[in-house]
Amino acid sequence: MRKEKDKQDAISTFIGTESNIEGSLIFEGTVRVDGRLKGKITSSDGTLIVGEPARVEADIDVGLAVIMGEVVGTVHAKKRIEIYKPARVTGDLQSPVISMDVGVTFNGNCTMGPKTISTEETKGESIRVVQPPAKEKTENKV
Repeated sequence: MRKEKDKQDAISTFIGTESNIEGSLIFEGTVRVDGRLKGKITSSDGTLIVGEPARVEADIDVGLAVIMGEVVGTVHAKKRIEIYKPARVTGDLQSPVISMDVGVTFNGNCTMGPKTISTEETKGESIRVVQPPAKEKTENKV
């Protein structure tokens, strides 16, 4: 079972410190960015790791975001967002779970809960994506 977990956690793509990329990054698995990336980053369930030397200017929509470098833009994560010192984040965060170390620089808004789709994305229609309600326990009274 440990080998299966290691395979899931393994970095499938690495963008090094000398890299400068502009455009869209769409991926599966785990991507680590230590260079510069500007544009859009998307993964249905993948993990994005932003290393300490990285500078990312992007709208990010991933399964899990781990940030240790600089991020400017909106970050949406389906599972969670983890931000570690010495990270610098400017922009809005949205995820069911958000953790931030002491010493992190964060300027923006933070929303913990389901993703709300902006009216720009829906051409004027307001839509909110909501998870189904959890099943309630029923009590049998005698």
